[in-house]
Parts: sequence; structure tokens; C-alpha cells
Amino acid sequence: MRKYIYILKTTFLDSIQYVSSILFKFIGYFISIFVMFSLWSYVYSDASNIINGYTLTQMMWYILMSEIITYGGNSKVIINEITEDIKNGNIAYHINKPYHYLGYIFMKYIGDSILRVLLYALVSILLAVLFVGFIPGFNFTNIIFIILSFILGFLINGFLKITISLLSFWIEDSEPFHWIYNKFMLILGVFFPVEMFPKFLQPYIAFTPVYVVIYGPSKLVVDFSFELFKSILIGQLIYTLITGLIMILVFKKGVKRVNVNGG
Repeated sequence: MRKYIYILKTTFLDSIQYVSSILFKFIGYFISIFVMFSLWSYVYSDASNIINGYTLTQMMWYILMSEIITYGGNSKVIINEITEDIKNGNIAYHINKPYHYLGYIFMKYIGDSILRVLLYALVSILLAVLFVGFIPGFNFTNIIFIILSFILGFLINGFLKITISLLSFWIEDSEPFHWIYNKFMLILGVFFPVEMFPKFLQPYIAFTPVYVVIYGPSKLVVDFSFELFKSILIGQLIYTLITGLIMILVFKKGVKRVNVNGG
């Protein structure tokens, strides 16, 4: 376990050296949020409007909270390192090391994302307060449950991204699949909450990763209830188990393919 903690710590310290690059990206982030705020302000022409259960304040908080996982968990370690390790054969070198490759890469993912997640969480909260103020009636005693939901959403997102990158065992470049995954999450999870879609689509969206990675944690911030928390938690635990198993199976299949081909 100590070696994995060391990997996480080393990656985190490396990420601190690039904090200026992360901060520079907040310029584009602020512009995109300002555009979103302008669009939704126009939709909510009357501040008292409630659209599908969301006020303007709740909508903006939902969007900004969803961006924490979207941007915070967008680590290039998973996309670049796994793909390069497989393409240049370094994966065989890592397999013979005294650690599991998936544990190694996942610790790097966490270490590379910690600073980004914290910065985006801080900036998102500040922007939400600046644009629409605090959520009326928000109960700070629920924060521990909300944080737990965000952590599980972050873990599931990592498992899915690692699995997509492991497709490099069979295809030359997995980045197009990451692009599809990111756009899927963005459109169905960030831009619009589930309630904004036609009713016949909502049950189907609830079974997708969008519900447990983006929608669930963000929804708990704007409209918390223990009934909703239990529903989301069950879904997240199931998804954590399933995506974790799929990730391991894909990795084992890929390694077997390398061994068969004499890699």
C-alpha cells in the first residue's frame, strides 16, 4: 500500500509545478460559465420562474457543480500514459514491477487530479455565489453526504476513462472514444439536468454513467434529500463494482493479447 501512496504523492507534487497552467485555463472556464449564465438568465427572464423544478439559482449551481468532476477529473495521465505504455511496449515493463499496473495508473490519476478538483471546486463555488448567490435553505450538515457522492462519482469516472484508454490494446488510439465519452457527459449531464429531457428519455438516462457521475452529486447540492441520496448512493456503489470489474477484465484480456503476441 505504501508504494501506491508514494506514487500518488509524487504525482501530486509534480502537478503543483503546473499550477500556473491550470490557473490560465480558468480564463476560458470563466468565459464559458459567463455565456451559460447569460443564456439561462435569458431563459429565466422572470427571476421567479421555475423550469422543471429548477430556479435560476439552482440551475447555475447545478452547472457549476457538475463542472467540478468534468474539468477536475479530466486528467491527461489516463489518456496519454496508458496509450503510450501500450503502443511503445512499456506495459510489459510495468507488468513485471512489484505493483499492479491498474493500481499504479489509478494512483497517478488521483494524484494528478487532486489539485485540479480542489481549484475547480473553489472557483465554481465562488462563481456560483457571484452570479446567483447562495442556494436558499441549503443545509451545511448535508455536506458530508454530498462530498461522499462526489468522491464516488470521481472514482467511477476514473474507472471508465481507464477502461476506454485500455482499448489501445486493440486500437491504435483511444482518444476519439474519450472525446465521445466527454461529449456524452457534457450534453446529457452538464448542460442539462435529467429533468430537462423528455420524460420518456429520463428513465434511460438514469441507467447511464451520467446519473451517477455528474447528475447525482450535482443534484444533491441544489436539492438534497436523504431519499435521493440513498438512490444515488446505491447506483454509485453498483456502478463502482461493475466498472471496476470491467476495467480489470479488459486489462487482463489486453495483457493476455500482449503475451500471446510475444509483447
